[in-house]
Parts: sequence; C-alpha cells; structure tokens
Amino acid sequence: MATVTASVPLVGYHGTPTTAGGNYAGVNYSGTFIPTLWASKLNRKFYTSTCLTEITNTDFQGDIANLGDKVVINNVPDIAIADYKIGGDLNYAVPTPSTVELVIDRAKSFQFQVNDVIVHQSKPNMMETFSNDAAMQMKIAIDKAVIHGDSAALPGISSTADAANQGATAGVKTGKYNLGTAAAPIALTGSNVLQTLTALAGVLDEQNIPETDRWLLIDPYTRNLLMQSNLAQAQFMGDDKSMVRNGKIGMIDRFTVYVTNQLPAAAAAQDYWGDAAGGTAARRVLMAGHKSAVTFASQMTKLETLRNPRDFGDLVRGLNVMGWKTLLPKALAVALVN
Repeated sequence: MATVTASVPLVGYHGTPTTAGGNYAGVNYSGTFIPTLWASKLNRKFYTSTCLTEITNTDFQGDIANLGDKVVINNVPDIAIADYKIGGDLNYAVPTPSTVELVIDRAKSFQFQVNDVIVHQSKPNMMETFSNDAAMQMKIAIDKAVIHGDSAALPGISSTADAANQGATAGVKTGKYNLGTAAAPIALTGSNVLQTLTALAGVLDEQNIPETDRWLLIDPYTRNLLMQSNLAQAQFMGDDKSMVRNGKIGMIDRFTVYVTNQLPAAAAAQDYWGDAAGGTAARRVLMAGHKSAVTFASQMTKLETLRNPRDFGDLVRGLNVMGWKTLLPKALAVALVN
C-alpha cells in the first residue's frame, strides 16, 4: 500500500494540454493509493460428483496406448446340469466361450494457454491450477459420456439394460414390477420412492444377480424425496441419527447409493439430448446395477506442453482415449420417473 501526500501534483497524461509546453498538466491527487493485487488463492470451484469408477469394473483394461486399441473378452459359457443315475453314462459337454470386444473407440481432449503475463501477475501456480481443473473436467465429461451418452447416436449405459429389467412389466420371472415407461413414467413421491427403488432390487434378484457390489444412481431430486420418506427416520435406518440430520444415504436394500447429476432426463416430446422424439412424457432415469455389468477402460495417452508460436505463453493439451462395454445387460435395471 502506498500513500500519496495531499496537494502534490502527479504529472500524468490526464486533463487538458497546456499552451506553453504542449504537455498535459499535472493533476492533484490525495489520499491512499491501493495497487491491484492478484489473490493468492483462486475462488473455489465446485464440480459435478463423479461415480464411474464405483459402478464399473476395469478388469480388462490391459495396456491401452492408442485410439482404436481393443481387448478381446471371453464370456464364461453356461455349464449344463443333468440328472444323475447310478450306472448311467455321463455325457461330457465341451464348453466353448464366446467373445466380445472392448474397443477403445472414443476420445476426449483438453487444450488451454497459460499466458506469461498472467503467470507473472498471479501468485498461484497457474499451470498446475489449470491442469488440475482440466483433469476434473475430463472426469466429469467421461462420466457423462458413459452414463448419459453424448447423443442419440452415442448413448450411454443407461440404455443398455436388459428388456426384462425395465418397463411397466419388469421382472424376468414375474413381470410384476412397474418401472415406468417413456409414455407413462412413475409419478415419484415421498410415499412411493422406496417402493420404486426396491423394485429395481427385485428385478435384479429375478436375474440372480449377486447381492454384493450392487449400486444405485439417483438424481438430487430423488434424494430429496428420500428425505421425505420413512427412510429419513433413524429407526428405519438402524442408526442413532436420521438421514436428515447427517445427510448420508449409505445403503438401501443392498444398494450402495450415489447421487449424481449425470443421469438422463428429458422434457415432454424430447429425447435425452433435447431433440424431438414424439409425444413421450417428461421423465428422468434412475439406474441400478452390479459392478460386473459394465467394463470400462481409459487412459490419458498424451499430455504435452509447448510454447505458443503466436503469443507469449505455454500451450497445454491432453488426450484421453476410452471405451466401455456392457457385458451383462441383465445386471442393469432402469426406472423412468417424472
């Protein structure tokens, strides 16, 4: 902070020119002059919750180096079970596994400039700050691409659930679970939200999906409805504090619950990407599954820094290649609610 003595002229290019010297007349300043200082910390930035690593597996990631790489995955064949009779001949089947390919066919990038003037004027390490932000934005973009999808032509895993695990007659054995349709989504309220979520568990049970490693994705509004349900009461959670008090959902009916903004949602007469799609009702997706359902592979293959040939500063760019595959559609279930 600098102090300027009152009534002392500070010569500068301000005011009107004098007739004698042709220079600009000095202007009297007084008081305290406060120079502009860059904050030592940037404003806090909040990010969308990411959960992709919690709901998928990377068992087949292998060595990914480039866009276009692929991993061949063997499906375990079903072994037939036969009745046994003493002295009867045993017929030995030859299990032949089928294969699927996990293709690394998608890529996302970031690129930005760190100007030398900005670096000189700022106290934080701007290169590190911008790079960290780019990494977080990359995670968010990949989460959205895998869960929601980038377009109708490139949908996410929310559209890959088995047909028996969705719709008004879901349930591979009973067909008794109403999980909503695009034309008639479930009118979700605080009184029926638990019924809908346990229905997702029911259809997975009918598919003989293991109870461990199950997950459930809900949007913030559905979480709000849970706060209005019996689940919000401590005695229903077996805890000494209610969900309203501690804000934690934890597990519901063997599901580990994650709240995310990445689930698809659509207005009436639109698809999940804002395009016209007929006369369907406004709806949003809730999704449940098992960690074995989807395999995911991702690799940051390029991260480069180079001088900007057209300006003073550094250019930073990164390339992330990725791919995913729904291996077990029967281990995914979706509900459409309004």
